[in-house]
Amino acid sequence: MLDLAAAFIALTTLFTYLNYRLIRLPPAIGVMIGALLLSLLAYGLSALGYPVLELEIQEMIRRIDFSDVLMTWFLPALLFAGALHVNLDDLRSYKWPITFLATGGVLIATFVVTGLAHYTFALFGWQVSFIYCLLFGALISPTDPIAVMGILKSSGAPKPLQTTIVGESLFNDGTAVVMFSILLGVLMIGHTPTIGEVSLLFLKEAVGGIIFGLLLGYVVYLLLSRVNEFQPSVMLTLALVFGGASLAAKLHVSAPIVMVVAGLIIGNHGRRHAMSEETRRYVDNFWILIDEILNALLFALIGLELLVLPFTWPHVAAAILLGGAVLVARVLTVGPGIVLIRQLKSAQLQVAPGTIRILSWGGLRGGVSVALALALPLGPERDLLLALTYIVVLVSILVQGLTIGPLVRSLYGSNPVEAEEAH
Repeated sequence: MLDLAAAFIALTTLFTYLNYRLIRLPPAIGVMIGALLLSLLAYGLSALGYPVLELEIQEMIRRIDFSDVLMTWFLPALLFAGALHVNLDDLRSYKWPITFLATGGVLIATFVVTGLAHYTFALFGWQVSFIYCLLFGALISPTDPIAVMGILKSSGAPKPLQTTIVGESLFNDGTAVVMFSILLGVLMIGHTPTIGEVSLLFLKEAVGGIIFGLLLGYVVYLLLSRVNEFQPSVMLTLALVFGGASLAAKLHVSAPIVMVVAGLIIGNHGRRHAMSEETRRYVDNFWILIDEILNALLFALIGLELLVLPFTWPHVAAAILLGGAVLVARVLTVGPGIVLIRQLKSAQLQVAPGTIRILSWGGLRGGVSVALALALPLGPERDLLLALTYIVVLVSILVQGLTIGPLVRSLYGSNPVEAEEAH
């Protein structure tokens, strides 16, 4: 495992350096493009009779359990790092759009994508049961906090939109994972659970996650208030993330929700009342660095996964159609919801012109969807959904991620902050 980690870190560092020196795209996308180019180079060399590079990369990727690595290690740390720098007062200001998009929005998108996927599969002659259509809808509907936060840092979106998109993407993982877990349970047991069973699972995963996150965050907050050194403070936050995520898995509560809640507590109350200026600076810089490193590693892994996923041109065509279906579902979710919120007097200052377009186009899909697809039981349906999910995610990150910045600038000009104040 140490050799594997060393090779993967060295490869990701090379992609990061080349992007910084040559490509100069947003870091996450630049690294992923570097990984994709290496994958294509390996394919080309293999076609010419030199399969060594392809075989070596395939062996390395197959030894990495993408789903386990992302959900157990990457996602908790990235969600905590993201929540650590989110202002609770800002979240309260935009609570209505965030709550709608992170809960009802995911549910609506799931069922819209399910219906469109059902007809798309039939169009290509694939016999896919309706439960797998629902599972695909659940795993592809949530926007990915890792992809979204990484892109927004360089997009220049106005603060209200950044807060809304980041707040939604931080919380909607919990909704998506709970829904996916319920549907996966239906698939495994072979019958539809009762409303009581579904409600109990939701309470345990979501509400239990909130309670456990509050408890963890408060305990670490008390511990931080009793030390005035940056070394133990950084170690406490590190233990909170990885120890807390492990405990959440044992307790069967939503680790993403736990990390977001705990991160908000430490990032707001902890920073204000339990840390000195020096400690705040070290803790902030540490988690900024962790965030950047894990983002680079994750997007490199997504790019290299191309070499181990079997898919054909019909898969590509179907995935493009499904990507359009996902975008349609996003528009149908965001449009009516934002229009309704605009009618509320209290939300007049929270929704700026162009919100629907940016929220719709900025709803990137990412590694979380791929990780959930990998959690499906082995079989032809899993192979199909995994290939389609990967292509949809890839196109979403490349197309939407590279164009969200120009879209923001076309709506707000070169200075989004001034445009925001003008509105």
